[in-house]
Amino acid sequence: MDSLLGKTQLQLQKEVRDFVKWVPRSLLLDMDADKVRYPKEYIVEAAKRNLLGLRFSKEWGGRGLNWQDEIIALEEIGVLGASPACLYSLVSIVGEALQYFGTPQQKEKYLIPLLKGEICCAEALTEPRGGSDFFGATTKAQKKGNFYIINGQKRFVVGAEGADIFLVYARTGSESSRQSISTFIVERTPEVEVKYLYGLMGTRGGGTGRLIFHDAKVPQENLVLGENRGADVFDQMMIPERMTTAAGAIGLARAALEIAAQYSTRRKAFGQTIRNFEGVSFKVADSITRLDAARGLVQYTARAIDTLGSTPYTRRLVSESKKFATESAWQVINDAMQIMGGIGYTNIYPIEKMLRDMRLMMIWTGTNEVMNLIIQHEYYKELQGADRRVYRDSENDAQESNAPDEKIYE
Repeated sequence: MDSLLGKTQLQLQKEVRDFVKWVPRSLLLDMDADKVRYPKEYIVEAAKRNLLGLRFSKEWGGRGLNWQDEIIALEEIGVLGASPACLYSLVSIVGEALQYFGTPQQKEKYLIPLLKGEICCAEALTEPRGGSDFFGATTKAQKKGNFYIINGQKRFVVGAEGADIFLVYARTGSESSRQSISTFIVERTPEVEVKYLYGLMGTRGGGTGRLIFHDAKVPQENLVLGENRGADVFDQMMIPERMTTAAGAIGLARAALEIAAQYSTRRKAFGQTIRNFEGVSFKVADSITRLDAARGLVQYTARAIDTLGSTPYTRRLVSESKKFATESAWQVINDAMQIMGGIGYTNIYPIEKMLRDMRLMMIWTGTNEVMNLIIQHEYYKELQGADRRVYRDSENDAQESNAPDEKIYE
């Protein structure tokens, strides 16, 4: 892909690669061993290099870049693993709400220090009673004077351990619907309890925990966009949620493929290197194809977002990108382990960690089954709304297409 990048994109890619090389091996190992639960120094270093919030306005400390640029950075960050990629992406995700919907005061107070690495953030969506059923949230925010009082719980909050502010969705209406959710910036206080850090299969070291709100008092000026407008915020937020996952997954799988392919040029069996066996080399070929196809889809989606913004069409493409990139990456990492055989299943190589990390990416930010629901739903709407006069009517390109009494639908 490098040959297709512009000069500024290549420079950005180099900067991010330099940052990725800076990350201490010991930090990644300690995160996976749960010895480090929140690597704040990692976020601070990224901020020092002006690598956070790349798409956001220079006025607030970003670089004013676009999605086509950011996914270049995100793929490189993905090489580090799921937790570093997610923690890096949280600034892009939470910052999206502030950049698009925040007041100047909210941007001044929260977005600027986020991009400087002075404060850290997390996003609170999932609740103990449900994950995919987002609009069935039961966490409540009740208006009292100039404040909202929030009570309830959120779980699986990546970054909970180290975050200074949380982007929280809570119910402000009486009904369980899209029109009853509001979005808040909630500061960390004694009333916002991080109760439990999970023992995770992978994606460790990101401070994933449960939040419990005990009459948390939030100023009304921390309401994002407006009361009962949380669905609008959510729809926009799904772009960075899923695009960061898609691009990061490609980087993680790319690293696994490189390790396995290098191994195949060194490891010998039956008197020759194993890359000479079709069972190995064809897996490498399939993996290359999957990654190039995923990268192409993600790049195309990024261009569509930059051109069209948030639309039903880009909503479909974003869902396709998240689904296809994560499922392709999962297959690539599985095949990398198969190429390496038993040694790939040990901690001599990081393939087993990559597999553990990758598994969650098909679940978070909306399961891939939910992505399927969105993809087909938006496609059917496009199909029904299309002006068929501009297309060739291919249905009639059959010998007996006009045969009487054959096309029966009821």
